[in-house]
Amino acid sequence: MTKYILALDQGTTSSRAILFDHAGHPHASAQREFRQIFPQSGWVEHDANEIWDSQLGVMQQLMRESGVTAADIAAIGLTNQRETTVLWDRASGQPVANAIVWQDRRNAAFCEQLQEQGKAALFQDKTGLVLDAYFSATKLKWLLDNVPGARARAERGELAFGTIDSWLIYKLSGAHITDPSNASRTMLFNIHTLEWDAELLELLEIPAALLPAVVPSSGVAAYTHAALLGAPLPIAGIAGDQQAATFGQVCLQPGMAKNTFGTGCFMLMNVGKKPLASQNRLLMTVGWSLGRGAQASTDYLLEGSAFVAGAAVQWMRDGLGIIRDSSEVEALATSVPDTGGMVFVPAFAGLGAPYWDPYARGTLVGITRGTTKAHIARAALEGVAYQNVDVLSAMQKDAAIPLTELRVDGGGARNDMMMQFQADILDVPVVRPVVTETTALGAAYLAGLAVGFWASLEEIAAQWRMARRFEPRMAADERLSRLHKWQRAVDRSRDWSE
Repeated sequence: MTKYILALDQGTTSSRAILFDHAGHPHASAQREFRQIFPQSGWVEHDANEIWDSQLGVMQQLMRESGVTAADIAAIGLTNQRETTVLWDRASGQPVANAIVWQDRRNAAFCEQLQEQGKAALFQDKTGLVLDAYFSATKLKWLLDNVPGARARAERGELAFGTIDSWLIYKLSGAHITDPSNASRTMLFNIHTLEWDAELLELLEIPAALLPAVVPSSGVAAYTHAALLGAPLPIAGIAGDQQAATFGQVCLQPGMAKNTFGTGCFMLMNVGKKPLASQNRLLMTVGWSLGRGAQASTDYLLEGSAFVAGAAVQWMRDGLGIIRDSSEVEALATSVPDTGGMVFVPAFAGLGAPYWDPYARGTLVGITRGTTKAHIARAALEGVAYQNVDVLSAMQKDAAIPLTELRVDGGGARNDMMMQFQADILDVPVVRPVVTETTALGAAYLAGLAVGFWASLEEIAAQWRMARRFEPRMAADERLSRLHKWQRAVDRSRDWSE
């Protein structure tokens, strides 16, 4: 009898594998970091083979150390960093270049050219996305235009494109597939028809032969090669990391929202079964698709993304050396009562929603001779939380649904100081669940539903449990004063890089 769902969580800085039991609790896990490659300012790359090696390694390590065999696993669910773009040779399975990461800004100028040509509305109407270098389409075009021979080989059908889900599934099974949640982040997928859009492909000169087939987020889509894990296992759940986290937080009804504090910060709200056009520069994205044919259903989400959250803590560790381990940041930040008047705008890779300014850069404002590393740490954590005020304000204007609570997850959600400040500055209760690994849990739920490991959405929803609720306690006048100072700092960070 199968006991577990194996969730693969391939993130921006590490790959993880987690076994979940029927109660939705993590049984065992393994994690491995991999290199971040920065060829020049604004460029971010990964070695796709390193991603595969790290993901395969943690899968095999997890099974070895836990004593679990393939016979104990009902299915595999996969979730992944989104928008990161891989181009590989179909015959050899080897990438033709490094993967271009979602944070990469090399195509900002090209996106501006498209905007000047009046194409922004076309992309937003069809894909629900803002025309920006964040998404996969212009990354793929750059690879086709700059890797010698790539375009000709792509037109002959020799190459395959995919986001990280497609790349890993190809390596796991040989299948070239994706799901609507990941496809909707490419800027090539029509979220109304749920198909690749021929007009956008032609506009960006991308051969359709490159594209993966689109399959439901929940459903048996492929089987792993037997040699990898000891027996073929069904890959039955696929979702981009933020959609998976929303599903794992069981935000299944319109108006329910979550915020994931990972490398970046991502707030998503369920808006129901139909796309909702944003009037406030947010993204409309496919959440997940369940079932096939007449039984198929698709949920849509409003999303606001801040590119830097946990990455700010990594910068303090690796760039500044003011902490030795990321777990030390909360103690350092709480060793001072405030930031000493300093504000930190963590725009290392530009500003995301609702600004979409690729030329903004990280800014520390208000430094004095009295500023210490503790003040910087506290300002960094507060800066992550401030970004979410701008996103939530835009989201509530679009959805016209007052938010009664914000569910949180990801590594940063374990930081009590930041979660309390988040509740204070949003003036909304922040709720942390018992299981904070909701990205992996969402992938597990999607896979488990497909194979009957869980019987229904209602059974899944009943498993969600609150661990702690952070109530707002900041006075209204102080909140407004702080937000005014934040906006002044944002203004100073904008349009910095030329």
